[in-house]
Amino acid sequence: MEKTTPLFQMHEQEGGKIVPFAGYLLPVQYKDILEEHMAVRERAGLFDVSHMGELLLTGHDALDTLHYLCSNRFHDMQDGRVRYTLLLNPQGGVIDDLLVYRLSAERYLLVVNASNREKDAAWIKEHLLGNTQLEDCSDHFAQLALQGPKAKEILEKLVKAEEIPAKYYTFTEEALVGDIPCLLSRTGYTGSFGYELYCPSDDAKKLWKLLREAGEEFGLLPCGLGARDTLRLEAGMPLYGHEMDDEVSPMETGLGFAVKLDKEEDFIGKKALMERGEPTVTRVGLKVVGRGIVREECPLFVGQEEVGKTTSGTFLPYLKGAYAMARVNRSYAELGTKLMASVRGRMIEVEVVPLPFYQA
Repeated sequence: MEKTTPLFQMHEQEGGKIVPFAGYLLPVQYKDILEEHMAVRERAGLFDVSHMGELLLTGHDALDTLHYLCSNRFHDMQDGRVRYTLLLNPQGGVIDDLLVYRLSAERYLLVVNASNREKDAAWIKEHLLGNTQLEDCSDHFAQLALQGPKAKEILEKLVKAEEIPAKYYTFTEEALVGDIPCLLSRTGYTGSFGYELYCPSDDAKKLWKLLREAGEEFGLLPCGLGARDTLRLEAGMPLYGHEMDDEVSPMETGLGFAVKLDKEEDFIGKKALMERGEPTVTRVGLKVVGRGIVREECPLFVGQEEVGKTTSGTFLPYLKGAYAMARVNRSYAELGTKLMASVRGRMIEVEVVPLPFYQA
């Protein structure tokens, strides 16, 4: 049975079309996905992302545990910083991608994908080192994403200037949004300027209303899962279960920047990745030059040879065209290369183009 977030009543009041997603009932859209998408690109949009998981890693050996579990390095992280990383299995496949928030030298908040929350928590608990504790505090948090070029102006109506994080991938642990205590983070999954706000679950409705009222003059719209997906694809951002999974090496999907094979600490999956050597497959962006839309799991051909498969794809509203991401043989990854995508038995021509498709 699907769960609901603390904002479920607000979605119903706003006219959200509710669908099951990652074990939750969430709005896929309110009025129109295209309108919501463009609001985030041109003004501002507000998302409920309370389905995401929050895991708190604490203890004297928390940093050592983090280095052992995750592919990135963390010794150079300062309090108030955020870092993207990966949990890998011993074969070098991706268990999940996540954000690490350094609260202090012995406290780290891990934000994981909703569908992987229980799997991730179990995996981490199984591999804790020394004096390290893990607490799944997901049910105590609500998470809202305020995204778009007007996001800062909206927040400035509610938050002291010194509490608004200035740089990308930084956060303020204790910001007051109105009178609501929040962890306020300069992060997002849309490719637009924006913030993510973590508050106690009991304060979620009040925070939603505050942001909606503050954003009214700027054309803020509530946004659902549909726009979240088109926005992240337009920004070339990978999604677990599409661009990566337990079988796929991060080196094959453009995530090598988050894998530090040269860090001194051993980490799960490091040996397997080093033994694999240079990948023969890579992630590329594709623009549809033929007629039609190419979605995920479409085989890609050069002549009769299958050279890859799409991982995500749809019509992208801001760019006014159909695009896709794919994993292809490196021999066919050069910009300008023409491929044919098989869509339900019909061949559609696509061209390799730079990622991300959109950049703010």
